[in-house]
Amino acid sequence: MGKHRTRKVGITGKYGTRYGATLRKLLRKVEVSQHSSYRCAFCGKDTVKRSCVGIWSCKSCKKVVAGGAYSLSTASAVTVRSTIARLRKIQSESA
Repeated sequence: MGKHRTRKVGITGKYGTRYGATLRKLLRKVEVSQHSSYRCAFCGKDTVKRSCVGIWSCKSCKKVVAGGAYSLSTASAVTVRSTIARLRKIQSESA
């Protein structure tokens, strides 16, 4: 086996020529994000890995966080977090 068999396709090289190029490109984005390490919000190290669907655990401080299926934080979760912070700020100013 050569060293550079999947230079263009990356992690989706395991699918060969099956399923079409566009679907493999979409799947590549998902698989790369789910296998990468993320920064822990508690200890600050890049050791958060996906243990199963939606469960992310930090290898350093042993914290377990619920997140997205393929990435630690989803777009809707970021929106909700900012909305809650904004509403708390408004509530604290009025009280």
